[in-house]
Amino acid sequence: MSESTSAARLAEPPAPPPEPRRAGTRGDVIAVGAALALVVAAAAVGLYYNRPDSGVVIYAPTAPIFAHWLPHVGPGSVFAVLVAAAVVLWSPAVAARLSWRRALAAGYATSLAWIFSLAMIDGWSRGFTGRLTTPQEYLHEVPGITDIPRFLREFSSRILDFQPKSWTTHVSGHPPGATLVFVWLDHLGLRGGAWAAAAVILVAALVAVAVPATVALLGRQSAARAVLPFAVLSPGAVWLGVSADGLFAGVTATGIALLALAAAGFMHGRRYAVPTALASGVLLGFGAFLSYGLVLLGLVALAVAVLGRQWRAAALAVVGALAVVAAFALAGFWWLDGYHLVVERYYQGIAMLRPYSYWVWADLAAVAVAAGPAVVAAARRGVTGAFLPESRRGLLRDPVLLLGIAAVVTIVFADVSGLSKAEVERIWLPFGAWLLPMTALLPAPGRRWWLAGQAVTALAVNHLLLTSW
Repeated sequence: MSESTSAARLAEPPAPPPEPRRAGTRGDVIAVGAALALVVAAAAVGLYYNRPDSGVVIYAPTAPIFAHWLPHVGPGSVFAVLVAAAVVLWSPAVAARLSWRRALAAGYATSLAWIFSLAMIDGWSRGFTGRLTTPQEYLHEVPGITDIPRFLREFSSRILDFQPKSWTTHVSGHPPGATLVFVWLDHLGLRGGAWAAAAVILVAALVAVAVPATVALLGRQSAARAVLPFAVLSPGAVWLGVSADGLFAGVTATGIALLALAAAGFMHGRRYAVPTALASGVLLGFGAFLSYGLVLLGLVALAVAVLGRQWRAAALAVVGALAVVAAFALAGFWWLDGYHLVVERYYQGIAMLRPYSYWVWADLAAVAVAAGPAVVAAARRGVTGAFLPESRRGLLRDPVLLLGIAAVVTIVFADVSGLSKAEVERIWLPFGAWLLPMTALLPAPGRRWWLAGQAVTALAVNHLLLTSW
């Protein structure tokens, strides 16, 4: 048996999945109603603050979502509706019947179609090629970066604002790894907004594969098939295409999945386990150099280590991550220096004016929109279920619960930090991805309705608002 075949079989879940109990539907409806009330309250308070002479500045015209009110249709409208309808009607059955590798391949292709069609609602230029070329974005700085070693040595000195050659908003607000991705594309001849946007969605769509694959590798093979359609039809796809945070989500989700694969490999004595664990650490380590906040994904990685019960995989992943840290340090960029400077830069701008007292709860409303009603209901089941005596005993062995709880904790930590006041529907995409395993807790008879709710949420947001970042 080849290594690739054995790796694939480790992740292959049997069908059909066991059905979650239907009890709790009323609680699901209450949870979604509460989330909707939170969104409405955040929008109402946002409108109040945005009125002339309110004395409070939140810098979000359609709070809690960072966007502009602009009802519109576009070239992607019909295609997006067709993709959504196909996923709602057929994906649960397809995910249950196909071989696991084919199901994952179909999920990836459908996720690409969903992300791209949503982006095209805004049009080819406004929704795709122009997203990463604005003066605040990474591509604005790429032409001036001709010497990568010098770029890394000088990066920290240009983070603070109000100085000559200060980096543009997105470049200064992230470690240099984020900008390096687009510099590397440029050096490969893949220049401009179209290539950058294509690279982003190709990587972002990996979330739809990595999350269910992780659940399967950690022993809940049947649940993985239930999760796959929800990983594809996520309202977060509105921001996966096309924002760099979508790329960050794809990179880190793949790193987590590789850690789970390495743990499974060690359990079965596979030779690929060591390089896979190292590769996992490299991706997760590089994730910390894409966005400072992604160090919180260490909680999700820890959950995988606990579930996989193979600490050799975790140790090698740490080695891989430290190798990335060492490489950047030797090149002239020390992560902690960058972090302290970016916090200072953060409060040089509009963050100083945005009220924490509003955004600390309005951010959660934005997360609810990006996650969608199905994830809200599933999270209610997961969080409340984790406190039941029978669940507490099995919590450390159940990836559906433990990965979801880890994601909730990362979001809470990120929220109370106050370092992301607004725009979290985009910034927290890498965290929100790990709420998806809990959708396996939704009863099978109602899953199509929950998928429809996900689709309606995404289509409504993309057609009513012009999202921006």
